[in-house]
Amino acid sequence: MDDIASREEVVFWHFWGGKDRDVVDDVVKRFNASQDKYFVRAIAMPGNNLDTKLFLSIAGGDPPDLVNQDDPIVADWAYRGIITPFDEFVDATELKRVNQTLFPAAQKLGQFDGQTFAVANGLDIRALIYNKSFLAERNLTAPQTLEQFDQVCKQISPPGNEPRDFYAYLPDSRRLWTWGFVHGGRFLSGDDVQLNDASIVAALRWMKQFSAWYGPDQIAAFRRGDQSLPGKTFPLLPVNDQDQHGRYIFTLAGQWNTRDVVDFINRRKQKQLPHPEFGVCPLPVPAGGRQHAGWVNGNIFVIPRGAKSKTGAWEFIKFWIGETNANDAARTCAAGGWIPVSRQVVAEPYFQKFLADNPLFRRYVELAQSENQFTYPMVPGATFFVRKVNAMTEKVFLQPNAPVEPEIDATRQLIQNQISRIRQQYRKDLP
Repeated sequence: MDDIASREEVVFWHFWGGKDRDVVDDVVKRFNASQDKYFVRAIAMPGNNLDTKLFLSIAGGDPPDLVNQDDPIVADWAYRGIITPFDEFVDATELKRVNQTLFPAAQKLGQFDGQTFAVANGLDIRALIYNKSFLAERNLTAPQTLEQFDQVCKQISPPGNEPRDFYAYLPDSRRLWTWGFVHGGRFLSGDDVQLNDASIVAALRWMKQFSAWYGPDQIAAFRRGDQSLPGKTFPLLPVNDQDQHGRYIFTLAGQWNTRDVVDFINRRKQKQLPHPEFGVCPLPVPAGGRQHAGWVNGNIFVIPRGAKSKTGAWEFIKFWIGETNANDAARTCAAGGWIPVSRQVVAEPYFQKFLADNPLFRRYVELAQSENQFTYPMVPGATFFVRKVNAMTEKVFLQPNAPVEPEIDATRQLIQNQISRIRQQYRKDLP
């Protein structure tokens, strides 16, 4: 056994807990055993204090060498000098080659102002998970267009503001991003906030129509009922053993929810009870919209300013994402239920076997490869941007008969002003 003390230490902060932490610890263990130059020391920091501790560590001159994040922080942290561009310490040819192996969505998550400030190690994709058996019993199929989706929704849950036990679908106010991209919109051009883009306005109006159909009070009351479900029950799933549908027939959800569906089916099988079949489909597209589109985020690696072992951190990143060994990365993604960031990992026989055993998950991996998956705006102030757009959408939902333009214009100006303020405070956040 080599002397670990003689290796260069790479301090790695991450947010994972529970079973995911076990997967991370295993990746670290395998990397440390794969070579004798670096030793990664992983420190789990679940909760909301990772950012604060990171800023304090940078200010104090003792930051970690590598951080994993899943919030839209890249542009903010890059602009303020909190993180280091990979271009500064990775050979240009190697960095270009690694970036070219990544799916377009993964590339977008790491780029700001023409430089690489982050490397994605897992993607989160949204699609519609639906109760396939419920549709089949009514001679309905998964919609491909938004017009078809509207028709299916109104057939399953006709408009009216009476209380009901389930809906075909209800939009979430946090998902204007998703539907805005599907409609063909763009939220940002340079530093110009594009909330008034005609496609985004159309997406907001489409989402708002559900409040007009069913009444905002009834929807709000129904949403509160979602929170009373036992444990962390996925609301698409039946709660009682005799039920064959949950509170929704369609739910816009991420790939991690396929695990909930599989667990539900296995529990029903153990009890020798019938269970509905489920499917996954891309988001239905309006006329002139984008096929296989949506909003993507994921887990990203960033290297803080002042990190002592940047090269060691880079070697660990390459190991994790499969640049060093694609088969090893395939096993990591299968163990965590994570979408790989490159085709070479997806193509590995081990991961292909995982997809064959998990057909719902496969649909998400297919969507992850689309060029029409887009991130939150890559601009300083992105977190503020996201928060204000979500709040605006919620307000619009509560006023189904009011025009959307005044709220859009006011929110657009608010965000535009915030971006300008941040630009004027360039790198003044840290000493």
